[in-house]
Amino acid sequence: MSKRTLAILAALGATTIYGLNHTIAKGVMPHYVQPFGFIFLRVSGAALLFWLFSSLGPKQRIERKDWGRILVCAIFGMVINMLAFFKGLELSTPVNSAVLVTLTPIIVVGLSFFLIRERITLYKALGILLGGLGALGLIFLNKPEGFNAPNIPLGNTLFVVNATSYGLYLILAKKLIEKYHPLVLMKWLFTLAFIINFPITLPEFLEIPWAEIPGDGLAAIAFVILGTTFLTYLFNVFALTQLKASTVSAFIYAQPLIGIAFALLTGKDKLTLLNTIAMILVLSGVYLASRRPRIPPRT
Repeated sequence: MSKRTLAILAALGATTIYGLNHTIAKGVMPHYVQPFGFIFLRVSGAALLFWLFSSLGPKQRIERKDWGRILVCAIFGMVINMLAFFKGLELSTPVNSAVLVTLTPIIVVGLSFFLIRERITLYKALGILLGGLGALGLIFLNKPEGFNAPNIPLGNTLFVVNATSYGLYLILAKKLIEKYHPLVLMKWLFTLAFIINFPITLPEFLEIPWAEIPGDGLAAIAFVILGTTFLTYLFNVFALTQLKASTVSAFIYAQPLIGIAFALLTGKDKLTLLNTIAMILVLSGVYLASRRPRIPPRT
């Protein structure tokens, strides 16, 4: 099996785990674990795992000139991204999170224009417009209908912050991924993220009532640490060694389908007309924004 095929399978695996995470993490939050307490578990657990597994990779030293970029990647990829998503998931619903995280490819296109002056075509501009309309509809028109969603507009806004932060991370991390082994890079990214997140997340971590959490709750926490954090970041960083950032972000197409189907099957959310229209707008926007221009055949 070629490395490119493995990279595609890794990106698909990460998307599947993320799709399940919308419902699984919501099931224990905030009753047993507050969102920032969850981030403490995610980042500390992943940092420990990457340090343990880094011995399997090559011995590499990070060049002094790269530490600044690594710090910025940690802030956007493992601090702002995670804090915004889990706080948003506490306030909103699994269906909304599954729809809004698909804005990432659109945001990558927009950020690429401002950061590296990548040209925006008519299709991409239309995609940004459609995706933005879908996101705005969910933020301002969605009404709470149970399912433990105390502040849907704020939660949905945080999902957009999450998608923007993760889009920046994908763009900024690409050069580092081309230079360093995935295990080495992830080890240092999560170490820095742990240090930054520590004062923010420690208070809620100390409030976790471990004795009261049932077995399925502990299993959900383990899934978030091992699956949603360790495996997804490892899968995505490996995928980026063989695929473009825009290609990896495009795998997010499948996330709302997986996430919504799982939420509906487990009875943790329901699909409204607004959710459906917003999903169509966002996915149409993502398709147009990620669409490659046709190259005329040579004569």
